[in-house]
Amino acid sequence: MGQLFGTDGIRGVANKYPMTPEMAVKIGKAAAIAFRNGKARPVILIGKDPRISGYMIEYALTSGICSMGADVLLVGPMPTPAIALLTKSFAADAGIMISASHNPYEDNGIKFFDKNGFKLAEEKELLIEKIIFDEIEAEDKLLGHQKAHISGDKIGKAFRIDDAAGRYVEFVKATIHNNRLAGIKIVIDCANGASYKVAPCIFKELGANVIVLNNQPNGLNINLNSGSLFPEIIRKAVLENNADLGVAYDGDADRVIMVDELGNELDGDAILAICARVLAKKGKLVNRTVVATIMSNIGLDLSLKEEKISLERTDVGDRNVVEKMRKEGHVLGGEQSGHIIFLNYSTTGDGILTSLQIASAMKESGKKLSELSKVFSKKPQVLVNVKVKEKKPIESLEASKVIAAAEKKLAGKGRILVRYSGTQNLIRVMVEGEKESVIEDIASEIVEALESELNG
Repeated sequence: MGQLFGTDGIRGVANKYPMTPEMAVKIGKAAAIAFRNGKARPVILIGKDPRISGYMIEYALTSGICSMGADVLLVGPMPTPAIALLTKSFAADAGIMISASHNPYEDNGIKFFDKNGFKLAEEKELLIEKIIFDEIEAEDKLLGHQKAHISGDKIGKAFRIDDAAGRYVEFVKATIHNNRLAGIKIVIDCANGASYKVAPCIFKELGANVIVLNNQPNGLNINLNSGSLFPEIIRKAVLENNADLGVAYDGDADRVIMVDELGNELDGDAILAICARVLAKKGKLVNRTVVATIMSNIGLDLSLKEEKISLERTDVGDRNVVEKMRKEGHVLGGEQSGHIIFLNYSTTGDGILTSLQIASAMKESGKKLSELSKVFSKKPQVLVNVKVKEKKPIESLEASKVIAAAEKKLAGKGRILVRYSGTQNLIRVMVEGEKESVIEDIASEIVEALESELNG
């Protein structure tokens, strides 16, 4: 991670560094340079979620981009995966999503997509940072002349695109090959976020009986007691309305959490287990492999193993999942948090597309979601965060011997993960196994050893 970019773009409190309009102008200028690709007039597409600070950031980015001779396409409030799609659809040189995802309305963020709709490689993010913090040198290198002052007809233009949502709606509907959803009752929680228009539209046009919650964004209520962080909202609505399933998106709709007709919650691991079987049965699970992160529950490993499907793991972050999928040719991957990637259809996590695949699987099989989800059994998991004074290499610690002994105790029927936080002075200890009492004892032993050595 660099000076600005974290694990998922640039993020912070709106109107405080780095999410200030002054910084957004610089980011816009840098983007216009970094994505020029030899063009006299590159094009950058910008979307946003409905939080109030989106206007401020959108106009500042647009100003910076236009000042460097690039044009801007403004598509307004739209899910993050829609921006990835539309960047390709409009043949733009890059896409920008203004969103802080599941964070409260006070925050905001900037995510970039390349011309193919993929999140930027770290090298490209570092290049943008170099342009921002070492402006003259970067412009000399990329533009071939001294600090550029664009003027006259070389100044960029901004165009507002009013029909962009329709492209995304039709694209997502086409992923289930015109399979109608008549007879399925679904509760949708839009988190007062970017999905508030398109998600209900997609399911209604496919014939589902739709009950919509939290689709009245006012700029201040995004993610407020709603969406994927509050599955109890859809659970209550599903049970009260005798619905077949409930889906809850986060603020930018790149992830989803589900609830079956009995009120049981399905996270990303359960969704992956179901979708892997659906694709495998159709002969569409390339390499019979699913990609997940190190945080996915061991229950996913065991579920896939039953079907002779392999599970490969990456570091935390959907970008890492996508990179591995692209490199090795896999088509299904995701995170426990509900970022699910169907690489045959989308270049990034898409909560709406994912929920549509599950609804389609229910329709095709004639099975209730609770039946489909029986293929996955979540194993007990303990996660403890320990504050540390310094981050010494884990393998050099005496505590590593305690960890090794604990792994032997699990005898292959559990998993231990110990890693430092990338953003805080924390070490995270995760233990999974068959018995809660056993893994709690193991976690306590490891935490005690780490605290003694790192804080003593």
